[in-house]
Amino acid sequence: MTAGAGKAAGEGGGGGGGIGSLAARFADSASCEMNKPDYRELDLGSPVSPLMVRSSMSGGGGGTATTTTTTNTTSSGSSSSSGSVSGKMSASASSDAETLQSATSRTPRRGHRRSASAGTPLIYSSRSWAPNSSTGGGSIAPSNQHVNAVGLSGNICPSGKISKPNLTSANGNRMATLSSGSGNYGHGSIMRGGTSTPKTSNGTVAETSNGKSVGESVVKRGMASLDPEDVKNAGNELYRKGKFEDALLLYDRAIAISPDNASYRSNRAAALTALGRLGEAVRECEEAVRLEPGHGRAHQRLASLYLRLGQVENARHHLCYPGQQPDPCELSKLQSLEKHLNLCIESRKIGDWKNTVKESDAAMEAGAKSSPLVLACKAEALLKLHKLQDAEMSLKAISNLPFYSQIKFCGMVGEAYVLYVQSQVDMAMGRFDNAVAAVEKAGRIDYSNADIALLLSNVKMVANARARGNDLFSSGRFAEACSAYGEGLKYDNCNSVLYCNRAVCWSKLGLWDKSIEDCNQALMIQPNYIKALLRRAVSNGKLGRWEESVRDYEVLRRERPGDSEIAESLRRAQVALMGSQHECHNLKPCVN
Repeated sequence: MTAGAGKAAGEGGGGGGGIGSLAARFADSASCEMNKPDYRELDLGSPVSPLMVRSSMSGGGGGTATTTTTTNTTSSGSSSSSGSVSGKMSASASSDAETLQSATSRTPRRGHRRSASAGTPLIYSSRSWAPNSSTGGGSIAPSNQHVNAVGLSGNICPSGKISKPNLTSANGNRMATLSSGSGNYGHGSIMRGGTSTPKTSNGTVAETSNGKSVGESVVKRGMASLDPEDVKNAGNELYRKGKFEDALLLYDRAIAISPDNASYRSNRAAALTALGRLGEAVRECEEAVRLEPGHGRAHQRLASLYLRLGQVENARHHLCYPGQQPDPCELSKLQSLEKHLNLCIESRKIGDWKNTVKESDAAMEAGAKSSPLVLACKAEALLKLHKLQDAEMSLKAISNLPFYSQIKFCGMVGEAYVLYVQSQVDMAMGRFDNAVAAVEKAGRIDYSNADIALLLSNVKMVANARARGNDLFSSGRFAEACSAYGEGLKYDNCNSVLYCNRAVCWSKLGLWDKSIEDCNQALMIQPNYIKALLRRAVSNGKLGRWEESVRDYEVLRRERPGDSEIAESLRRAQVALMGSQHECHNLKPCVN
């Protein structure tokens, strides 16, 4: 009630007409169809406690009081969520209150209810309390102003406290949403939508509740923009978070919108470098320099990329570009790399293969970690040192690295040199057709190189000798097959396959010693060559050298634990070894 209405009620306590008149007015207002309570019938579906319903009643004293009704009688002094009038009623107004309670209880109220034991409401709306300056600052709200039970700017208040008047939300009208439950508000805490980014314990961006990562939202925002700078900035944000694929997608869009911008090209090169796509990164940096010759960042990136690729002259050109101060650290790397590369090439020329391996490793430590030429040089040296498996592993690391035909290495075009080494490794591994194809391709790239031409001739001779030897062996002409394999070894004396094939021919001819000798040669080149180990074990057994035979069979057993034939051969060799040892013991002369 307004202050004036309260005073009139107190003064009219002695006259029954005043009381009846006042009660009648309250009853009429409660049942009047035009003065329904100002509430919203909400289906909150929230884990927080149910809200009490506010009833708006029109009084005859010129004001509208907002009150709260419950199904049970509450304790005196309880306040509504909009700040209801509190305090003790005068004795003269007690009959009015009873009449009011009777009148209002007859009118059913819809909406959410709460029991008296539930305490005060948990959620309050900062918009529901509107002090009226004309009435002296009481908790009076105009009847035409809707009271929002769970307003867009609702405040969470401790039990038994009321939100402060005129306290507006700093977050405006952003929608309140339920979070994953990290707070202590029932089954889920309330957080402002869009105001925070969920993170994991290690600080990385977490997945949102709908399964989409924060990075995806940044990508969508960038892809929807037509401003290339906004797209680029979104890409930079993802790049800093380590999402290089997504960043690359946005840099591509920025370039599509503004293809002549050197910075977008340079940023795209950075993302490609992080993804290990060095060849594409070099091309993007080169395009950036073409569009803007003085673009310092693009020159720096090119210098760093060429350093990783082992291209000293190209790295120096962009590191010491006119108008920019070279990075002392990068310059020191460049000088160290140049020194080790020169030593590596010199060692290869004189056939010092151990030092070649050492200097190639030093060159990679100096910065050329992704140089196909340095890796190929190391592979060639390992092959000459009969470390075939290591040589092949070194070559496999080259598969995704870029080649540049204008680069020379050891007197050959860079890509041709890599194919030159690949052909030698394929030949040693018995991949004769692959070896021929690789060296032929090298010859097409660097057709004037004498070393490539000589290797092509040798590889073809070895492949032909091996094919002829196989044909002769199949027809049972073992002696002629031995001669054919021997012709091939004249052109490649490090071919383990030809040695092993000839060893089989010697065993067919009963020449066990020669068979063992060729097996030894093959195993020096390829230590884990299964066929050579098996042939040597059989040949040693034929010569009664059971100890050597058992040793080879034990190696084969470890290499092929599921091979039943090898297991049976090992058992027989062990039995024969025990028998020979027992026989030797019995043959020893007795000493008196």
